Amino acid sequence: MNVVVRPLSGKKEMKQFVKFRIDLYRDSPYAIPPLYLDELATLDPKKNPAFEFCEARCFMAFDGDQPVGRICAMVNHRANEVWKTQSGRFGFVDFVDDEAVSRALLAAAEGWVKSKGMHSIHGPLGFTDLDQEGMLIEGFDQVGTMATIYNHPYYPVHLEKLGYVRDADWVEYKITIPDVAPDKLRRVSELILKKYKLRIVKYSSASRFLKDGFGQKLFELVNDSYRHLYGFTPLTQAQIDYYLKLYVPMLKLEFLVLIVNADGDLVGMGVALPSLSRALQKAQGRLFPFGFLHLLKALKMKNPVVDFLLIAVRKDYQNKGVNALVFYDGIPHLKRFGVMYAESNPELVDNTKVQSQWDEFERVNHKRRRAYRKELV
Repeated sequence: MNVVVRPLSGKKEMKQFVKFRIDLYRDSPYAIPPLYLDELATLDPKKNPAFEFCEARCFMAFDGDQPVGRICAMVNHRANEVWKTQSGRFGFVDFVDDEAVSRALLAAAEGWVKSKGMHSIHGPLGFTDLDQEGMLIEGFDQVGTMATIYNHPYYPVHLEKLGYVRDADWVEYKITIPDVAPDKLRRVSELILKKYKLRIVKYSSASRFLKDGFGQKLFELVNDSYRHLYGFTPLTQAQIDYYLKLYVPMLKLEFLVLIVNADGDLVGMGVALPSLSRALQKAQGRLFPFGFLHLLKALKMKNPVVDFLLIAVRKDYQNKGVNALVFYDGIPHLKRFGVMYAESNPELVDNTKVQSQWDEFERVNHKRRRAYRKELV
């Protein structure tokens, strides 16, 4: 194979960049394709506010005129300031099973971040912690989720041959949703509500949810409770506004749990969404002419699978059992919607506090993913 790697520019080439991923996994029963418009917007400096503190360069590998791989090299300057590092990132990485391709792609990414003064590179990561991150290393026979990366088993083999080593691992759980909240969970939740003078707030109108300021408060809580997690940097106001426009229209408000204290401050929350995995597979990256119908059906009709996207508790309320309230309120709503099990989505393997919240549930650790690192000398 005569591999040539080219930097990309312009809408036509970026569409080819997104299309390569979708085409590579078109026949996979497990991979979840992105929506063209969403991924293009994420990679567009004019649309994604992360570019206020990030730089990026996308590359594609070709064998003649045939695309055989892609990668995006990034530098998150804000993350480097927060974590006191000089590290670049790689993400949006896909390639055919040929070591010449993976070697050329990673070399291009390494060379670019090194030209920016970086001493190491790690990934796969996105621009921020809310982008997809982590290469799948276990669970290749499991259906992916909207929020995660699916990749062929040969990907990590290639990276390790190229000198990449483990930097962080995440685990994912398939959690059986019981018909009713377990007795212990119910007792603890009712005690916590009384002891800390908490209450659960529910909404039936997205506009009211935004008008009352809970959209803003939700992401402020994410900034507070996630700041210690691997690679995380606090979201700017521009990013918060961007994510509110992107995600609020998709919210199923019955699955949104907001926990406030006596002063009305948001101290805990849980965001779950009916699984869009099968709908996105049917859409194959396109909303029109019929893709949006598949997504709308998944959001509105009964769905046996739900994705837990965000669960957060304010720092001064952690270790008090407040996260139990998310499930105390959520289980009845999930069962009315026909949910049989939930996908936890990625949790850092050493974040035992988060994983302990599943102790009252039947669950299976069915996926594992990894961020790799390589020193650049």
